[in-house]
Amino acid sequence: MTKRPDEIELMTEAGRLLASVFHFLDGLALAGMSTLEVDAAVEAFIVGELGARPASKGQYGYAFAINASVNQVVCHGVPSPTDILSDGDIVNFDITLEKNGYMADSSKTYFVGTARPAAARLVRVAYEALWMGIGAVRAGARLGDIGWAIERHAKRNGYSVVREYCGHGIGRDMHEEPQILHFGKPGTGLALREGMVFTIEPMLNQGRRAVRTEADGWTVVTRDGSLSAQFEHTVALTAAGAKVLTLRSDEGAMARRFRLAA
Repeated sequence: MTKRPDEIELMTEAGRLLASVFHFLDGLALAGMSTLEVDAAVEAFIVGELGARPASKGQYGYAFAINASVNQVVCHGVPSPTDILSDGDIVNFDITLEKNGYMADSSKTYFVGTARPAAARLVRVAYEALWMGIGAVRAGARLGDIGWAIERHAKRNGYSVVREYCGHGIGRDMHEEPQILHFGKPGTGLALREGMVFTIEPMLNQGRRAVRTEADGWTVVTRDGSLSAQFEHTVALTAAGAKVLTLRSDEGAMARRFRLAA
């Protein structure tokens, strides 16, 4: 469950490379692209430019480098040649990268073209909720503190938190213990301790939190058809405090705000 400092260093390198994948995505003109085209571009970048492996490909029989979850898709959206991104869409790209035997996992929700005000607000609050959870990570805190901070922020802003999917420990395997719920009560659950590495990845819905899985067995959508947004980071608890291994270069202000370890 816990990782040695040398293992966290290897995961830090995987996280740094994964952050660069999102910078690559930042430069794509998404409007008019199919999600399958985005998947192919990401895989080529990870393998060809970074010398790393897209870890989701082949995991549990999944055939792609990314999840691409558009609008009402909550998570696990499967790339498709017929799923064309259009102006006004929001899309979450969820990517796991492996380098030197260790993994990092992150996701970001993008606007395609011009953001609609209601969608922009949802995406902003989902991002803030992720950071509220990260801000609760410290030695001696409990898992319930993370979930409580996330759900409190979501509810204050009128959104619901999906409960069927959670964050998770990560290392040599994509999914390890513990499970990181995005709801909870403060002071409850497993105590956090140095060496833990896990993802925090809240999914916020505009409407009700109920979801369903489509016939492909992967794609999860909101039952009421409302929009959903998600963000994810891989976080390590070190001797110096919480460290976001997948931190992107444009997130320095958030890291300073929450006094994260470098």
